[in-house]
Amino acid sequence: MINPTNSRRNLLSRDGWLLFAARAMRMFSYGFLSVILVLYLVDLGFSEKRIGLLLTLTLIGDTLISLWITTHADRIGRKTMLIAGAALMTAAGVPFALSGDFTVLLVAATFGVISPSGNEVGPFLAIEQASLSQILADDRRTSVFAYYNLSGSFSTALGALAGGWIVQILQGAGMGSIASYRVLIHAYAVIGLLLILLFSLISGSIEVPPSAPIPGRFGLQKSRNVVLKLAALFSLDAFAGGFVIQSMVAYWFHIRYGVSPGVLGSIFFAANVLAGFSALYAVPIAKRFGLINTMVFTHIPSNVLLILVPLMPNLPLAIAVLLLRFSISQMDVPTRQSYTMSVVSPEERSAAAGVTGIARTTGAAMSPALAGQLIAVPALMGMPFLIAGGLKIVYDLLLYRSFRRSEATGREGRD
Repeated sequence: MINPTNSRRNLLSRDGWLLFAARAMRMFSYGFLSVILVLYLVDLGFSEKRIGLLLTLTLIGDTLISLWITTHADRIGRKTMLIAGAALMTAAGVPFALSGDFTVLLVAATFGVISPSGNEVGPFLAIEQASLSQILADDRRTSVFAYYNLSGSFSTALGALAGGWIVQILQGAGMGSIASYRVLIHAYAVIGLLLILLFSLISGSIEVPPSAPIPGRFGLQKSRNVVLKLAALFSLDAFAGGFVIQSMVAYWFHIRYGVSPGVLGSIFFAANVLAGFSALYAVPIAKRFGLINTMVFTHIPSNVLLILVPLMPNLPLAIAVLLLRFSISQMDVPTRQSYTMSVVSPEERSAAAGVTGIARTTGAAMSPALAGQLIAVPALMGMPFLIAGGLKIVYDLLLYRSFRRSEATGREGRD
């Protein structure tokens, strides 16, 4: 006999759709910002080394704020913390749009939420994952997470496309480059305000039940050891990824091949669309081969392709290899998220996602400054791709060695 409660949980609720809409809106803004952010900072007169430092400190600030928010979300309220994160987006966007002073931008980026990578920053991903897990049946988690990531990738793609061409059209109409970039940064701040409104419509069903036990330090108790182990590995992966954040890759194409903002937007539109579909491919593979196996054996080829990008002799081949890489690059993402949710109890999910997410942000925060130093030297411009791909392969091998015997390496139905 079908359990009516489970039947209802098999449907995405109104809260689920609101979380999807918030993800799409937020990633759209991250997409257009990632295409123009470094170009904007260069036009303000900052050197590559200083820009790398700013991006690193931006991610460090996001890390510290997000750590506190996500580890307290299950106690204070997930909805409240999502609204706080949206407010921090606006708090970062307004100063970036109005000022060209390095100190002002540094303070805004450190205490606000701004994405230089086109990927998630801030507390949103961790809390939304925990919230979706709260309102979903366990056997649907990986599938819904795949669509959740698909919506984010498509939105990032559309944001990159729109941002690149809006800037190019504005500049073609006679607007200065800095002024054209600031149009989009103002839009980023406005989207933060719209997210506050969207999150305010979510009900209390995403919250931890009142009867649930209060977790220990950092919101973790029973699952602390496995979460910390995962966090260490995810930090290595993110450190590697920080060498090739989307804004830096866009700048690399601009410097090496003279690619215009509009074409950059088109490249990253295609890249993020392919990345979104790759997240969907992960679902049937995970059902058959398990979450850990899917994470590792789809990620290694992706990283080999990343290494090959700067080795290509011309622009068309470099773009082709980059797009091929993106076509399989996100297959580990919904499986990683689902695995993390599967090994912790419901009352620790926000904290677990937060700690692993913060570990990723911390890792990613260390490398943009190093990437900026390398890109500033013409002979070393391709090194960020080589370093990133090599370190990511090391991460894959360590992850497989550490968790290949765990129960979740089997079929997803065992979650």
